[in-house]
Amino acid sequence: MSTAPSCHDALWHVSRSELYVIDPATLRIRAANPAACRNTHYRADQLTTLRLVDLAPNLAHDDLDGAGVDGKPVSTHFARADGSRYPVTLHLLPIRHDDAPALLACVDDDSSAIALQRVQSRFDAIVSHTPGLVYQFRLDADGNPSFPYVSEGCQALLGLPAAELTAQPERFLELVLAEDRQSYMDAMLSSAGTLWGWNWEGRIWIDAWKDVKWINLRATPHSLPNGAVQWEGIMTNITESKLEGLEVRASRARLAELTAHIEKVKEQERTRIAREIHDDLGGNLTAIKMALAMLSARLPEGDQVLHDKAAYVDELADRTIDAVHRITLDLRPSILDFGLVAALDWQIKEFSAQAGIACGFQTNTREVDLDADQATALFRIVQEALTNIAKHAEATRVTVRLQCGREHLGVKISDNGRGIAPADRSKPASFGLRGMAERARALDGTLHVTPAEGGGTVVAIKIRRHGYNSA
Repeated sequence: MSTAPSCHDALWHVSRSELYVIDPATLRIRAANPAACRNTHYRADQLTTLRLVDLAPNLAHDDLDGAGVDGKPVSTHFARADGSRYPVTLHLLPIRHDDAPALLACVDDDSSAIALQRVQSRFDAIVSHTPGLVYQFRLDADGNPSFPYVSEGCQALLGLPAAELTAQPERFLELVLAEDRQSYMDAMLSSAGTLWGWNWEGRIWIDAWKDVKWINLRATPHSLPNGAVQWEGIMTNITESKLEGLEVRASRARLAELTAHIEKVKEQERTRIAREIHDDLGGNLTAIKMALAMLSARLPEGDQVLHDKAAYVDELADRTIDAVHRITLDLRPSILDFGLVAALDWQIKEFSAQAGIACGFQTNTREVDLDADQATALFRIVQEALTNIAKHAEATRVTVRLQCGREHLGVKISDNGRGIAPADRSKPASFGLRGMAERARALDGTLHVTPAEGGGTVVAIKIRRHGYNSA
């Protein structure tokens, strides 16, 4: 039989368990430790006026007899001073207190354990329904990896049991394809060094299924006192979406190639039609004017009506020649034969004269060494941008800058108009902007439309190139 702890005993005061000294005859509480007062919300002097059954009204007498004899734990509920109840586990041990027989009641509050069990149950339910692998990964200060926790999704994702990965953490790196291991290590070390989120995509080889999977790894790091870094995160199978994304990109690339081919064929056809119009219609109209001049010279001097008719036909021939010239220029400006810089300078002057908008052209080179197709495509982008300005911008000033660098060629078309709203760019019928963007992509370049300082819009085209003939 034990001796009851003195009220001055440190264990009596620091114990988290409720401790009560009970009179075995009356079950009255003789003494209670601070934890008992804290949990029951009674003062010590109040507790000594109560019996054990006052605190545990549901406790059966048989339970007390059994607990008193063999010390088996009893589960019941204790009542606090405010009437609320909480689950406890009760142990009764025979002791001596003040040289008299007594019982030591050791009471553990089960509320935290039950709450923890509920949290654990919810966590397990969430993890079991998570489409992926939930895990903890630790990198020690000496570089050794470990997996303190791995969910059961390990088998479905990686093809090996969670216990096996926990026992042999190096197995994971072995699963990563050799081509992707360096990016995996770089991402891990960068996250460990900066304590920023670890986000990595890569391929793993699943030997059990003889298959390659794409996985996405997202984890949050935190440092440990011993210099280690630990991540909590999730791995998911992104094979299907990744392959779909690759197919979409391949499809877009094929579409871009087709678009570029169609544009090239269209420009070639325009060039052919322009040449035939210029050579055939232009030549025929010139011959008609010469024949008309000869006939006019032979008309009778006194027949004014015939002279007026001849003058009208001559003027009609001149207008037709001008129309042929204009149509030919629209199909393919012959000025492009003199280079892109000359063609842009001419186009900007023509636009200014036709639209009545002040225009400026700036360049840092006399010429750029682009092939005919590239020069034509870039010229068409500028032409379309100027057309859009004339239709929609309400601008009074336009500036075009051609900038040649060692590796890139850039063109910026700026206006001081009313600007373009973001919603206007995605309109189903906004084929002008789409066509410009497709032409830029066909040149292996980019096109950006941004607001200009002080109002208006800037259209910026940037393409890669290899050297140029500078001024």
